Amino acid sequence: MSNIKKQVVVIGGGLSGLSTAFFLKRKNMDVLLLEKNNRIGGQIHSFCEDGFVFESGPNTGVVSYSEIVEMFDELSDKCKMDVAKDEAKKRLIWKGNKFHALPNGIVSAVTTPLFKFSDKLRILGEPWRKKGDNPNESVAELATRRLGKSFLDYAVDPFLSGVYAGDPNKLITRFALPKLYNLEQNYGSFIKGSIAKSKEPKSDRDRLATKKVFSASGGLNSLVDALGEYIGKENILTNVSHTTVTPCNDGKKPWKVCFKHNAENHEIETDNVITTAGSYCLPEILPFIEENMMKKINNLFYAPVVQAAVCYKNEPIDDFQVFGGLVPSSESRKVLGILNPSACFDGRANKSGNTLAIFMGGVRHQELIDKTDEELKRIVMECMSTMLGIKSEPDIIRFFRHKRAIPQYEINSGERFEAISIAEEMYKGLYIKGNLCGGIGMADRIHQAYQTAESL
Repeated sequence: MSNIKKQVVVIGGGLSGLSTAFFLKRKNMDVLLLEKNNRIGGQIHSFCEDGFVFESGPNTGVVSYSEIVEMFDELSDKCKMDVAKDEAKKRLIWKGNKFHALPNGIVSAVTTPLFKFSDKLRILGEPWRKKGDNPNESVAELATRRLGKSFLDYAVDPFLSGVYAGDPNKLITRFALPKLYNLEQNYGSFIKGSIAKSKEPKSDRDRLATKKVFSASGGLNSLVDALGEYIGKENILTNVSHTTVTPCNDGKKPWKVCFKHNAENHEIETDNVITTAGSYCLPEILPFIEENMMKKINNLFYAPVVQAAVCYKNEPIDDFQVFGGLVPSSESRKVLGILNPSACFDGRANKSGNTLAIFMGGVRHQELIDKTDEELKRIVMECMSTMLGIKSEPDIIRFFRHKRAIPQYEINSGERFEAISIAEEMYKGLYIKGNLCGGIGMADRIHQAYQTAESL
């Protein structure tokens, strides 16, 4: 493949890279995608076993952007979007010795046992509270200031455990939750901002962003497979190693990408290089970037997460037919939360059974990533017994360890975002993307990919 010329080379075959290549191919651009592992999909990996379907990585996304629907529509002959049932609207929070429904409106917020009476009054007064003036305010500081400490402990903290596996005292609002930050800054209040946003005129395309929870029929791997087929097997290389990008001064194309594949060295000239790899890979991939700038780009900490797939053939657990239950850090338990994908999507378990996903570790319990399967199983079984009342052995239990699972958008994120912007401005045709910027959710990854493709 030496001296081959391409319009675009995408480095990284996770959802970010696959989505970027998809949108580029939709524009009839000549794309080559490079992936270091032996399969595409990154952390997305679905398993089908003995009538159960479970994931080792992400379980769901949110239809936050219209391009998610457009992508599934384009792939509809190979992959179907699976929109969650109404059970997905039900979220639970653990407090004391039981789960309680997470409030979904003003009335439930002032009647729930999760919050203190004084904080319920703060919630009612939120629209008239002065907006903050600290751009680096943490999520914990913002939540406490506007809504009270118990709201932080029993709504915000477990939410961030579920999304970031992170610490609200360290996550910075304008980086980690920019939409929430902008509600206060632009409208002076979360409540007033939400009302105003709901009244804004929407185009037909805007209305595609329903905010509903989604997966893919048969598991998210079907989305990965469909993206791979759309991009074309001839445009994807796996098991690629020693990938480096350098400015090309002697050819017609501005960039040279060198890598090893099938024990052979390859060199490609290209107009554009898009990296979607983790920040920790970038010093090797982009050796021409000045050391101090690269330190800022690679200043990211990734929280480790263990996910357990726990499957029962004959445990209906009728009182847990919900999206899931989250566990506040103040409750001092070793699990971050439990999802029930089988309550939200058909085909994940038989009629009388359930497929559950239990999450452990995160920023506060990083040590759990090194526990043995037997040690993790004891944690899971104690969780099943005390939290769901299940004492029987599961029919299937599998553990998946992700040492670098979720990037933490902490105080140093500002200098990372700025360094990325400067590097992209200095080196035309270089795009540094992936979850080190632009959000961490599946919807964020697809949205960023769309924007990147549109900018070329």
